[in-house]
Amino acid sequence: MKNKQLLALVEGAIMVALATVLSFVRIVRFPWGGSVTLLSMLPITIYSIRHGVKFGLLASFVYSLIQFLQGVMDGLFGWGLTGGMLVACILFDYIVAFTVLGLAGAFGNKSMPAMVGGTVMAVFLRYVSHVISGAAVWHSVGKIWEAFSTDNEWVYSIIYNGVYMGVELVLTVVVTVILLQIPQIRKT
Repeated sequence: MKNKQLLALVEGAIMVALATVLSFVRIVRFPWGGSVTLLSMLPITIYSIRHGVKFGLLASFVYSLIQFLQGVMDGLFGWGLTGGMLVACILFDYIVAFTVLGLAGAFGNKSMPAMVGGTVMAVFLRYVSHVISGAAVWHSVGKIWEAFSTDNEWVYSIIYNGVYMGVELVLTVVVTVILLQIPQIRKT
């Protein structure tokens, strides 16, 4: 039993490292945050499906901290956010947004619909977290809202985050389905 847990933790560390590397490969980078990456969520969602929500949330929380550090390197503290906005941004754009990826295994790893459903749910929850941040935090930064012809911060955030998260969702689900056809990947 301890060997199985140790193996799961080692695999989790590898998957977090792989997800981190893939997150640096940005296919499209949006001007005010968000990007389409080379399947950066896939290692975390596959790991959660293979090992369950408990291990998935642990790995995804670690991944969220690494994503936060990436945000710091991208200049997070220089964006002119107030203290409250900064806390909300850290929570909803990093900690919550990336930790929910660990819920991909919530429906189990027995059937393809359960695995795909878990992946869709996890990525959708990440999207919801970014939408909340966009409406609650970023609406206060006026010049960003001028980029679209709406004054409604919720509509703006839904559209803005939906564009890149929609692409990320489709790519992640398609490759998840392909990879989970391989018995060695599906099996824990």
